[in-house]
Amino acid sequence: MDLSIIVPVYNVEKYIRPCIESIFNQGFDDADFEVIIINDGSTDRSMEMITDIIGQHQNITVINQENQGLSVTRNNGIAVAKGDYILMPDSDDLLIEHSLKPLLEKALETKADVVVADFYEMTNDEIESLKINLPNFADINIEEKTGEQMFFEFLKPHNYTVWRSLYKKDFLSNHKITFYPGIYCQDKPFTHEIYLKAKTCIKASWPIYIYRRHPQGISYTMSEKYAKDYCKIINIMWDMASDLDLSPRIRKKMFDHTFNAFTMLSSRLIHEYNSISKSAEIIDYLNTIAPNLHFSHGLKQKIFTMMLKKCPHTYIRLRYFYSIIWEDKIHPYIRHHSFKKI
Repeated sequence: MDLSIIVPVYNVEKYIRPCIESIFNQGFDDADFEVIIINDGSTDRSMEMITDIIGQHQNITVINQENQGLSVTRNNGIAVAKGDYILMPDSDDLLIEHSLKPLLEKALETKADVVVADFYEMTNDEIESLKINLPNFADINIEEKTGEQMFFEFLKPHNYTVWRSLYKKDFLSNHKITFYPGIYCQDKPFTHEIYLKAKTCIKASWPIYIYRRHPQGISYTMSEKYAKDYCKIINIMWDMASDLDLSPRIRKKMFDHTFNAFTMLSSRLIHEYNSISKSAEIIDYLNTIAPNLHFSHGLKQKIFTMMLKKCPHTYIRLRYFYSIIWEDKIHPYIRHHSFKKI
């Protein structure tokens, strides 16, 4: 079998039907691929919305489970997948009609570990009036790269999405690459590990996916669980950089990505947690689970590490006052008056 498409489902009754319909609008014969729909304990009518589609296709497997979260659900799908390649779309998004087949053919031809495609980000209204004319696949830009090249050229602090790529099943299995269970933002360590271990990658300027931009925004709401999960991600990335056999160049960038994750957590704590004492508790938690965490590339990282280890509560207070005085007041004031003069 060429392809396994794993679709986690949890309370997406408004979106699941167009998602599944888009999967079957790819021009494949049902015998060439499978769809693994995992109902992660939905409490709405998500599964009812696609009952008829499930009945029409013999290549759909439905797994019902108690709610375990996205990472465990994806791992369960990977474990039973039979395809040479795996695609993992989110259940509120869409595949572009007839886009997947030529990309899969390229994957099977090259036997690449990872094949990365382009995507569109759209609102609900834009999706409703959607009309996409795909170019000729033979005319698009296709680059063959190593995982190291992809890590340096492609992987950015905010660019770690799982759903835009095809993953070779044997590559995932041989390297025992899975999602860390029970945490938010599980895509971040997964994609870093993918590129650190991949030998052959394909980057294609070919759109296959429509990411649905919701009005409420794309980020998880900052909560104690989210904050502690992000601390775990920082620790996972630090351990990955420390333990894997990496070149000095790769290791340095991996540590820099970890530092970026730390500064992103600090910023969100200040702007969304709205409590110095609670933010300090999260920093204490980070020091507890990641006692060896330290950053040393440049003066800024060294200062942040010293404060994180020696005076974490002072760090939070200074970060808080820097935010509310400089970022929220002085800097916007300077920019506003500078533009007025121009």
